[in-house]
Amino acid sequence: MSATAGDSHQLRWALTAVRMGPALMLLILVVVLSILSPVFLSGRNLGNIGLETSVVALLALGQLMVIITAGIDLSVGSLIAFSSVVGALWVRDLGLVEGWLVIPSMMLGGALAGAVSGTLFVKGKLPHPFLATLAMMMIARGAALLISEGQPITGMPDAVRLIGTYRLFGVPVAVIMVLFFALLVHLLLTRITWGQWIYAVGANKEGARRVGIPVDRVLISVYVMSGFFAGTAAIVVSGQTNSAYPTAGNLLELSAIAAVIIGGASFFGGRGTVFGALVGALILGVIQNGLNLLNVNPSWQYVALGVVVILAVELDVVRSRLETRLRSVQVEEKVERKEAQA
Repeated sequence: MSATAGDSHQLRWALTAVRMGPALMLLILVVVLSILSPVFLSGRNLGNIGLETSVVALLALGQLMVIITAGIDLSVGSLIAFSSVVGALWVRDLGLVEGWLVIPSMMLGGALAGAVSGTLFVKGKLPHPFLATLAMMMIARGAALLISEGQPITGMPDAVRLIGTYRLFGVPVAVIMVLFFALLVHLLLTRITWGQWIYAVGANKEGARRVGIPVDRVLISVYVMSGFFAGTAAIVVSGQTNSAYPTAGNLLELSAIAAVIIGGASFFGGRGTVFGALVGALILGVIQNGLNLLNVNPSWQYVALGVVVILAVELDVVRSRLETRLRSVQVEEKVERKEAQA
């Protein structure tokens, strides 16, 4: 084996190890916390982790598609409050308690807000989606406060409460919902042309435009999906509290972004998987749950999460360098093969 071939083999192994970083991180956390707390691996506590993680996981599914296009959505936390209030108004003002009406209205409220953000960014020719989604974050929060007059609206349909609190054979319904949508998003990203377009736009927007991909429509669509998942997360939040809080979802957009980045997606676009996003959300949930079980000061949770985000970003830097080096070595291998054949 030549020196170049040996380097290529080692680089592939190193790259595989780095790509498995988030999953290994989660495994280490589970092992350590199961040793420190005998309650951690109990069925009840695992269900609690799933329930606590479900909201961030739903937001992360939408945020994943946005980040793959090299974008960001800061509005999703506020859209949880807005969508919750929209759903509660159906019950309070119209007397409708049918979940089949309230639940779609919450999803639709988030999707429409996402459509506004995406259209503002694309058609308004804004330099970055940060600006459009920041504006929507403030508009949605303000609208939720105005409509509710700053007070929680109690009383949600049975279907909403079921999603937020009920467990089926010990598994929270919210977790089942997350798994269903995770499979759906995975299929969308990997099995249809639209998903391929999302990755192409994130990897090279101008190149995608030159080959005929409808870049503007793709960009708007991912913000619609992000808003849709914010509305879906609002169902879980409202079901857990049996009410709509205009302050709900505060800072959850940061948790969703952190989950996607921890899961291996890149802020530069073109990279990210559903599995990684779910692993990132679980890492956040496991850390929070574990520290609570150990009676650690809640302030340390923010420190721990910050450290995990830094590690994830560093892994992304290392991965990028390894991929660059591997491509260089592969080129050298091709040159060596051609010279040997000559």
